[in-house]
Amino acid sequence: MLPLLLAVTEAAEHAASPTVAEKFGLEPKFVVFQAISFLILFAVLYYFGVKPTIATMDERNRKIADGLKHAEEMQAKLAAAAQESAQIVHRAQLEAQKLIDEARRTAKEFADKQQAEALQRAADLLAKAQQAIELEHKKMLDEARGEIARLVVITTERVLAKKLTDADRSTYNDAATKELTVI
Repeated sequence: MLPLLLAVTEAAEHAASPTVAEKFGLEPKFVVFQAISFLILFAVLYYFGVKPTIATMDERNRKIADGLKHAEEMQAKLAAAAQESAQIVHRAQLEAQKLIDEARRTAKEFADKQQAEALQRAADLLAKAQQAIELEHKKMLDEARGEIARLVVITTERVLAKKLTDADRSTYNDAATKELTVI
């Protein structure tokens, strides 16, 4: 009886335990239709949704990479331009210093030349003034001698109380002039 019991229990187990597909009410033809519909939807979404999105993202990534590359190039160019401008400024400073030194040297030479010319002019003026003073002194002495001689003649005339002739006057004048010249 045991075998019979075993057979009945197995049959009962088979009859009592439906398959998973039977439990959920799945029918194979609907599952196949569902799979085909899913694959068609997947293909449509992939070609019209995912593929263009991936292409757009790849394009954006390429543009971002190009932008970063361009930014790095511009940064390198900026650094090179900054270095070049620093060199230009340094050269300009050296040239400006050179021009300033040249201007100072030229100004010093000019000032020295002007000073030498001024000293020469002053020496010339002093020499001319000395000559003018000597000429004026000689002239004044000559005038003084002539005046003294005239006064001597007038005084002598008055002292002698007589009128002298031109010949006497000339003799007295010559004698007075000689005496005054000796002094």
